[in-house]
Amino acid sequence: MLHNLQLENILFLDIETVPEVASFNEISEEKQGLWDEKTQYQRKGEYTPEEFYERAGIWAEFGKIVCISVGFFSFSGDKRNFRLTSFGGDEIALLQKFSDLLNNHFNQVQHLLCAHNGKEFDFPFIARRMLIHNISLPEKLNLFGKKPWEVPHLDTLELWKFGDYKHFTSLRLLTNILGIPSPKDDISGKDVCKAYYEENNPARIIKYCEKDVIAIAQIILRLRQEKLLEPSEITTV
Repeated sequence: MLHNLQLENILFLDIETVPEVASFNEISEEKQGLWDEKTQYQRKGEYTPEEFYERAGIWAEFGKIVCISVGFFSFSGDKRNFRLTSFGGDEIALLQKFSDLLNNHFNQVQHLLCAHNGKEFDFPFIARRMLIHNISLPEKLNLFGKKPWEVPHLDTLELWKFGDYKHFTSLRLLTNILGIPSPKDDISGKDVCKAYYEENNPARIIKYCEKDVIAIAQIILRLRQEKLLEPSEITTV
C-alpha cells in the first residue's frame, strides 16, 4: 500500500510548540487553576503547577505553535527534489499561511499529510490552535464526520507500530535503527522553550524543525525501501 502512494502527493510536516507565555505568573489566576486541574495526574504531587509549567507546550490549551515546517517531493525525469519551507513568527500569521498552503496546493483527494506521531500531536494541535484563533479548518484537518479510512493523514509512528498500540518509538530512535542521520544533533524538543524565550533564537528552532521534516521523509523512503535523500536533493525555499 505504501509503495502505491505518489510521493509528490504527500506533505511532510513538523511543528514546534512552547508554553503560551514565558512564565506561570503571566497567565490569569483562573487559567492557573485550570492548569492545576489539567496536570494533576501528570504531576503526581512531585511538582507544583508553577514548576510544571515549562511543559505547557504539549497542550494546545496552554501552549502555542512557534514553527511549522513542511516539505514535499518534486520530480523531473529521474531527478528528485525535496523542497522545504517554514512558517514562524506570530502564531496567528503562521497558522493562516499554513492554512493557505493546504487550501491552495494540498486540497485534492489524493493529497496526504505526514508527520511522526502526527495523529496524536501535530494534527490535532494545529487544528485546536486554529479554532482558538477563529481560523477556519482546512479540509485536510477537518475530521468531523470522516470515517477512519477517509482521514488524509499518514503517521510514521503508526506505520512502525504495525498494529501494536502499546508501542512508542521516538523519531530519534527510529532514525537511528533505520540508519538515517539524526535530526537531534543540535537541540531536542525539550530545548525549544529555552531557545524561544531565553535565547530568542527562532532561526535555531526553524532549523531543528526542518531537520525533523527531512527525517520523516527519509523514514517513508526507508519503509518503501528506496534510496535516502542526499543533501544535494534538498532545497530550502
